[in-house]
Amino acid sequence: MQSAMFLAVQHDCRPMDKSPGSGHKSEEKREKMKRTLLKDWKTRLSYFLQNSSTPGKPKTGKKSKQQAFTKPSPEEAQLWSEAFDELLASKYGLAAFRAFLKSEFCEENIEFWLACEDFKKTKSPQKLSSKARKIYTDFIEKEAPKEINIDFQTKTLIAQNIQDATSGCFTTAQKRVYSLMENNSYPRFLESEFYQDLCKKPQIATEPHAT
Repeated sequence: MQSAMFLAVQHDCRPMDKSPGSGHKSEEKREKMKRTLLKDWKTRLSYFLQNSSTPGKPKTGKKSKQQAFTKPSPEEAQLWSEAFDELLASKYGLAAFRAFLKSEFCEENIEFWLACEDFKKTKSPQKLSSKARKIYTDFIEKEAPKEINIDFQTKTLIAQNIQDATSGCFTTAQKRVYSLMENNSYPRFLESEFYQDLCKKPQIATEPHAT
């Protein structure tokens, strides 16, 4: 449903109403859809901001978490369009991108990428092995609950590698998923109403000078 709403707003693919006064009504409906979509985005984003925490680290207090997830200025948000890494490096940007992927029903891509980032930082061989198996069962094996779209050869290689897990077990798959997000989801995110709204600079009302 959310994906359909997003497409309708982005591409304006609804049929034109030929009845008198339809132009004004259509404009009102379009604006209402935009407001609904932005509200839904903000709800999803609020959820991710409240539940996002670095794996393996204790959750911080409310004050520090609010500081970490301060809404970016329009200038900061515009930096996200310069490179995909700029978006992922921002905690707010990452949460916004996750909310966007959820609206497109493909959030498993960013979840897999984040799991791989956490996996590469793991030092303990025991934890490395258990995390590798969990990533495999969650994202890689056939009919996994969050199965990602990678080729059969890569899946087979991963299945072999996790028997003796190393930090590079998922490198190839992570690169493929990163490329998929960068070339497909990332450009659509930059065109979304939510991102465009973040980039808007507030209008400054000017009073006419007295003559």
